[in-house]
Amino acid sequence: MKKLFVYLKDYKKESVLAPLFKLLEAFFELFVPLVMASIIDRGIGVSGNPDTGHIVRMGLCLLALAVVGLVSAVTAQFFAAKAAVGFSTKLRQAVFEHIQGLNFTNIDKAGTSTLITRMTSDINQVQSGVNMVLRLFLRSPIIVFGAMIMAFTIDVKSALIFVVAIPLLAVVVFGVMMITMPMYKKVQSALDKVLGITRENLTGVRVIRAFHQEEVEEKRFREQNNTLSHLQTAVARISAVMNPLTYVVVNGAIIALIYIGAIQVNVGNLTQGEVVAIINYMSQILVELVKLANLIITITKALACADRVAGVLAIPSGEEVQKVQGAFDAPAREEKNGATGAAESAPQPYLEFDHVSLTYQGAGDKTLQDMNFRVERGQTIGIIGGTGSGKSSLVNLIPGFYPATEGCIRLEGQDIRDIPAQELRRRVGVVPQKAVLFKGTVRSNLQWGKPDATDEELWQAIDTAQAREVVEGKDGKLDAEIAQNGKNLSGGQRQRLTIARALVRKPEILILDDSASALDYATDAKLRQALKEVEKGTTTFIVSQRASTIRHADQIIVLDDGMIAGMGTHEELLEKCEVYQEIYYSQFEREEKEA
Repeated sequence: MKKLFVYLKDYKKESVLAPLFKLLEAFFELFVPLVMASIIDRGIGVSGNPDTGHIVRMGLCLLALAVVGLVSAVTAQFFAAKAAVGFSTKLRQAVFEHIQGLNFTNIDKAGTSTLITRMTSDINQVQSGVNMVLRLFLRSPIIVFGAMIMAFTIDVKSALIFVVAIPLLAVVVFGVMMITMPMYKKVQSALDKVLGITRENLTGVRVIRAFHQEEVEEKRFREQNNTLSHLQTAVARISAVMNPLTYVVVNGAIIALIYIGAIQVNVGNLTQGEVVAIINYMSQILVELVKLANLIITITKALACADRVAGVLAIPSGEEVQKVQGAFDAPAREEKNGATGAAESAPQPYLEFDHVSLTYQGAGDKTLQDMNFRVERGQTIGIIGGTGSGKSSLVNLIPGFYPATEGCIRLEGQDIRDIPAQELRRRVGVVPQKAVLFKGTVRSNLQWGKPDATDEELWQAIDTAQAREVVEGKDGKLDAEIAQNGKNLSGGQRQRLTIARALVRKPEILILDDSASALDYATDAKLRQALKEVEKGTTTFIVSQRASTIRHADQIIVLDDGMIAGMGTHEELLEKCEVYQEIYYSQFEREEKEA
């Protein structure tokens, strides 16, 4: 929780004023039993001749105390709410920005469902905790100890009961807190799993229905939901013990007060009003400790959730990982540069993979091994291979989505780990394997790559991506509505618009990660022809399982089980690369028939 206090720094005034006004309310509340004692002893009296004037004066005093207390409470609530909501807003924004800066490795490790839970449910719990702390964390102890002190001013012997009752109540409250805090962490983890299953079912509802797996998924959800329910029930049972135990202790103390007070009244040491005042102070303690018990439960949840939120912020961002790896590898790079100083005069390639390997976190074997090749500016590079050969993993290394675990990648002679992530991503345009569009318009989606792009630039990118008929066929054209994730478009239409989105920014490096798989062969051919006419300086990487898509590339890289099985032009590979021959000839007959 301490790590998150930095987001309260802009609300220092509110964080001070809220508890101060609550203390003011508590201060006035402590005078109420004394006023009531005065009404009983002097106003009503024991002789049967009530002093009406005194009763009215004290009644007006009670009313004034109530009004001042109400104003103080409302003011405190205003400042507490302002600080808590502002704190959660800044914290949620910080968590979102941090997640946006994580590389794919850390996002995969954390998991989408838990990141969503921590950004929403967990931060809401922390917000409630901050609000309750500012309102009650000081008020309740002040009332408890203030009531005890006020009781001592009335009668020491009766007040000794407070000395026994308050420690017993503290043991109950803090004992329950220590037991339930780790349990709330388990509850939130179980909530993560329920959210994960829910997310899978909602995003994969068509697959579930296609395979008629509704009952299986219902059973899986029910089991996890029951686990969450049992955890919540267990922690609720323990938390529920707090209130009855506090009532038992406080009511036992009240019984003792009445007994001792009666004796003191009989011997003339106390008046009836003073006994009532002492009992009222004990009742105030009861009410405040019930509030404190609920506050402790809220704080326990908030602390558990705060640890989870702080855990997200503790995950190193992509740039931090690059800096650490860059510093670790710097001596080796300097030694290598010194050893090859004579070769520095030779022209540097535009992009170079220098014995690069990649091992995903938690994976046993290397996904990519010893990737060693050079690419010149403006070249078209085709990447082909069987399923799981590492094609997408290879191109994901270029924009730094995943850090290379061995070797280094150089862009114009500079290690990409030394290039700020924002600058690197600005120079690279990526069309991912899964076409993703966002709710909005065609224009707003295409302008992701270049917010100030003109209509002419947008239409140029649309034409290159062979998407003009898609856009012109919609009402509103560039201002046509796009549903969330492009659900109102076909797979091929989504792919063409995502290609157009990448082309709008006119990147130095264009990566097409199997982004034409939903296109027919004629549209695919037109797209490839149009890409050749794009800026001549654009270096293009085309990942595909179709040999026809990459056969005209300047250089083709053939991957097999994470290793380079062959590299060269289509003709060269067809002569000497068995893996490429197998892929090409398995598709050739089909392509001939379809042609």
